[in-house]
Amino acid sequence: MTRHIRHAAVFCALLLVALVVNAARVQIVQAPQYDGNPANRRPDIARYQQPRGDILVGGEPVTGSRDTGEHLRFERTYADGPMYAPITGFASQAYGTTLLEHAEDGLLSGADPLLAPLPLWNDVTGTRNAGGDVVTTIDGAAQQAAFEGLGRHKGAVAAIEPSTGRVLALVSTPSYDPQSLSGNGTAATRTWDRLNGDPDRPMLNRAVRRTYPPGSTFKVVTAAAALDAGVVRDLDAPTRSPDPYNLPGTRTRLTNEAEGCRDASLREAFEWSCNTVFAKLGVDVGVRRMAATAEAFGFNDAGLRIPFAVSPSTFDTSVDRAQLGLSSIGQYNTRATPLQMAMVAAAVANGGQVRSPYLVERTQRAGGSLVATAGSRPIREVMRPATATRLKELMTGVVEKGTGANAAIRGALVGGKTGTAQHGVGNSGTPYAWFVSWAQGERDLEPKVAVAVVVEGSAADRDGISGGGLAAPIARAVMEAALGRGTHTG
Repeated sequence: MTRHIRHAAVFCALLLVALVVNAARVQIVQAPQYDGNPANRRPDIARYQQPRGDILVGGEPVTGSRDTGEHLRFERTYADGPMYAPITGFASQAYGTTLLEHAEDGLLSGADPLLAPLPLWNDVTGTRNAGGDVVTTIDGAAQQAAFEGLGRHKGAVAAIEPSTGRVLALVSTPSYDPQSLSGNGTAATRTWDRLNGDPDRPMLNRAVRRTYPPGSTFKVVTAAAALDAGVVRDLDAPTRSPDPYNLPGTRTRLTNEAEGCRDASLREAFEWSCNTVFAKLGVDVGVRRMAATAEAFGFNDAGLRIPFAVSPSTFDTSVDRAQLGLSSIGQYNTRATPLQMAMVAAAVANGGQVRSPYLVERTQRAGGSLVATAGSRPIREVMRPATATRLKELMTGVVEKGTGANAAIRGALVGGKTGTAQHGVGNSGTPYAWFVSWAQGERDLEPKVAVAVVVEGSAADRDGISGGGLAAPIARAVMEAALGRGTHTG
């Protein structure tokens, strides 16, 4: 009898061990497989069981959460969704997250361990933290001025604070309302299909995810390279530049829109945007020094994040002398995001130094206690301080006497550079209108804002497309707003 009891006990122990081993196998070894199974809705239900943290502009939330009463309970809402979409992105129950909603998803959703009051607290209690908040660097007035200024135009605006790298405005048009993608029903599906089928690509963030030929705005970079290399020493001395200019080794004759570019001084060539002068300057500087200067400004940097990724702006380093001439006037393979060109203007405004741009000032818990701050950004010397001083003088001349008069602000010092970039086979595409600038109020000790604007003109207004005509007034409105003038374009 005792022997039978012993056998039964051993058998029960073996069964218990088998149960423990199987439970461990399910919970540890196969847990990722079950978590990733599309049929398992528990992670989604837990994720949307509480409100998402907010993204703040000027201390006020531009996002929110709506209680739907369904299994996926809380759905994302947006205030002024189209205006802030290039910053927030979307948080969709069906299509995931983008931009800040993606880069800060752990904090906003409450999954970030830094939100817990103590290490391993959530593992022990089985609870989930309330979503944290993301405080942005955006200036609401500048953002609104940029959005209203672009209006029905297709294009983008980027504005940053030169001394810190804080992103003050980031706008892309046409835009979309991210709230229309928040749910998981048929309405969200129809909106998704419509937006992805739209040839104007409203979900494309043109300010940071699209690169354009920068055209004559790139002449700021070429001028910096020429001055730093000593190719030009006197802003008012003749540059010995022919008009037209035969690109080296070819029969291609480069011409100008403006008159009087033959042997023009750097000051005159900059104010009236003489292609021949700057193409020859780029060739004289050489590809090595031109590339080094462009890369100091931020070109060819594939790692820039703000915190979401920015498409790299490019300056081709494997070009012949003719291609270098075209590259030096912002054509050929030279391409830039609006954010990159705002960095170019900021480097001039900040005495030849540039800080990496950033969009998040700080992150905080739902109660307001601090999680992390941006801190001081690394600084990079782009050009000599004396070169930056001379470029500020040249850019001021563009606004006061040249092609950028539409950017002038009464009582403020404004520097700028216009550009009209050709593109397409045989330059058949509708040109892009560019303007880059910086502004300093009369009571400010240093420039407060640097702006880049690009407008994709339509075929109907091709003859009227110019940086000074289309883009400069938008830049002026953004600079006025950033300086506290409180005016917008309509």
